[in-house]
Amino acid sequence: MNPQEQVLEYPWGDTQPEAGQAMTLADGVRWVRMPLPFALDHINLWLLRDRIGGRDGWTVVDCGIDRPEVRACWETAFDQALDGLPVLRVVVTHMHPDHVGLAHWLCQRWQAPLWMSMSDYALARLWTGSTATDTAIEGSGPAGESAARHFALHGLIDPEAQALIRKRHDYYARLVPDVPRQYHRLLHGQSLEIGGRDWRLIAGYGHAPEHISLWCPTLDVLISGDMVLPRISTNISVFDLEPEANPLPLYLESLKAYDDLAAQTLVLPSHGRPFRGLHARIAQQQTHHAERLAEVLAACDRPQSAHDLLPVLFHRKLDMHQLGFAMGEAIAHLHALYFQGDLTRRLDDDGIIRFCRA
Repeated sequence: MNPQEQVLEYPWGDTQPEAGQAMTLADGVRWVRMPLPFALDHINLWLLRDRIGGRDGWTVVDCGIDRPEVRACWETAFDQALDGLPVLRVVVTHMHPDHVGLAHWLCQRWQAPLWMSMSDYALARLWTGSTATDTAIEGSGPAGESAARHFALHGLIDPEAQALIRKRHDYYARLVPDVPRQYHRLLHGQSLEIGGRDWRLIAGYGHAPEHISLWCPTLDVLISGDMVLPRISTNISVFDLEPEANPLPLYLESLKAYDDLAAQTLVLPSHGRPFRGLHARIAQQQTHHAERLAEVLAACDRPQSAHDLLPVLFHRKLDMHQLGFAMGEAIAHLHALYFQGDLTRRLDDDGIIRFCRA
């Protein structure tokens, strides 16, 4: 356990559910884990006991990616974790593949409606090609021809890396092959009644267009999605779809929405273990990004591209999946400093954007 984790409390220690199994964490709240084929090898999903229109059942929060092994885990969960009751509703915190990938399958299988923010629903539809034309846009986040050009502009010109990024042009659509054609909109500040309890909706920005976390004051439970994670920092990236984005200040400002939650709130994150210590963890994240920004600013005493800064920000070897997100995060830190006037930038003769201390 690293020193930062030592200030957090893990009520269940290292205990966690097997894939497709469930653990009860609070009254009507169950924890399910599903596999991911990445270095980050799991996602946590949540089952909330519900009653809608006189029917007893469950609301599912987040879905996993669309892979045969994940569908098989869900089938196990249907048999063993639902007490013989149906899924009544599917809530998705945001549009990243591990969260929305199987929403279409779950909604169709159970004839259950999808609940999601408008921004994330629209982008998921766009990236899957689930639109009127059924044609996905070029690229999606860290993959595809457009992403390769975007990263080349920021210094990632290695031919092998460029070829691999281009090759993964269908990365999103493979993990999220479809999205339901209808949905119910989730909005910041509203409440969603689940099982007779109100869950307050908290929008967050920077990680996704309009990420929704859910807080139940009655249970003092927060489903934080990817906005607050116990072991890793939330990825904040600039990708090709919005190349002039400045997401890091949006993310840090979004964390203020959790200020009024109790110190002992049980946090249910999408990755890692449920924990207590919300405000301590948020303070750690604010410190983390302040330190990274200071390191980037110091490195930019001479002109630096985002690719030049990868060793400054990441002290480990990056695989191809991680490389795209690392590039996105390096650009995000450079943009935060550039847009507040601490850095200048220029397009050099070799076609690469470099930043330098103002």
